[in-house]
Amino acid sequence: MSEHPIDRQEYNITAYTENQIGLLNRIAIIFSRRKINIESLNTSPSEIEGIHRFNIVIHETEDVVRKIAKQIEKQVEVLKVYYNTNQEVIWQEMALYKVPTDVIAEKASVERLLREYGARAVVIRKDYTVFETTGHREETDNLIRVLQPYGLIEFVRSARIAIIKHSDGFNRKLREFERTEPGSEVVENEFLNRRDEVFTM
Repeated sequence: MSEHPIDRQEYNITAYTENQIGLLNRIAIIFSRRKINIESLNTSPSEIEGIHRFNIVIHETEDVVRKIAKQIEKQVEVLKVYYNTNQEVIWQEMALYKVPTDVIAEKASVERLLREYGARAVVIRKDYTVFETTGHREETDNLIRVLQPYGLIEFVRSARIAIIKHSDGFNRKLREFERTEPGSEVVENEFLNRRDEVFTM
């Protein structure tokens, strides 16, 4: 049965990985082979020392996202992969806007609009001022449209960062796994002197 386009939505894929050269390229190939466009990609250190976190945003069906998550998890350096809808994560993007300083100084309405959008000045020079704001894509896009008539010089937006709402965190799961796995302490093997009995065919 074919899937309807209405089933497609934004999904946030979170992958915990070792920090290894070439891993990003191999993950990207997984998407390119399926002809899936990556809407946003962010990598950063995680809450666990030595472990990095990928946050990848794509617009697809849940079935496709599930298969991709499993394929990413097959990579040797990947420890765990989760996928969530936008409703299941808390997410933000940062944006920078460069506008002419003289316009900002002359137009009080622009200052008011910037305050309404929660923007703050990062750099103020004679020729231009750079503002920064954080929020969802719709919010940063709205501010672009507002600033265009005032001579918006440049705009850039960061990749999405996201935290899963209902999760104990990968850190806790990893610690629990380490407690159940064999440690460095030497323990006598109860089967050591029963070799013939244990391995008898």
